[in-house]
Amino acid sequence: MPSRTLPPPPPPPYLRTWPDRQALLTDRGLALQELLRRHLGVHRLLFLWLCGAAAVIGWALLMQPVKLIEEKDPTGIILGPVLAILGLAALAPAVVGVVFSIRRDRRIRELADAWLALDRHPASDARLRAPGLSLLWLLSSLAVSALGLWASFASAAYAEPGHQTYADVTLGMGVGLILWLTGLLGAAKALSHYRWALRMLSPSAAGTAAQVP
Repeated sequence: MPSRTLPPPPPPPYLRTWPDRQALLTDRGLALQELLRRHLGVHRLLFLWLCGAAAVIGWALLMQPVKLIEEKDPTGIILGPVLAILGLAALAPAVVGVVFSIRRDRRIRELADAWLALDRHPASDARLRAPGLSLLWLLSSLAVSALGLWASFASAAYAEPGHQTYADVTLGMGVGLILWLTGLLGAAKALSHYRWALRMLSPSAAGTAAQVP
């Protein structure tokens, strides 16, 4: 499958041509495993961190003109607009990337629900719980959030008049907030997958699945 193309949804009942249940389960399993990879793969976690890093760089560049103004640096007249444009150029794609990722996750969840509704196969469905990947997302995201909280509070608590400017404090708190939000998004995704697995893969859900003769 092309890297940017999600598996298609299952065909409607009047177009289904699986010769037997085993063929259906094979296609179903392949689609669900691919959707899981697109949802919780390590590359998705790295992409989230990349967006967070780009946002940090963008925020740092946006704060430089403010710092130049505070320091009454005459070069700020020339460098200020350039740095502001570069900051927006780094920050905007990061925000767009996160929004696109959230929308893609929603679509992946819809496709996974549609494939799961075709049939039940507990032996293969158990792998969709992905406890290892979920734990990786959760623990690493909590660590990033903790780092962000520490950076925010440290920037304000240890600021000394005459040594740090308002721009320095704002920079540190903004970087901490970005890290905290990045970690929060990752932790929320891990918890969301856990709730989805409990809801869709529990034995009580077996009775609601459509069975194909």
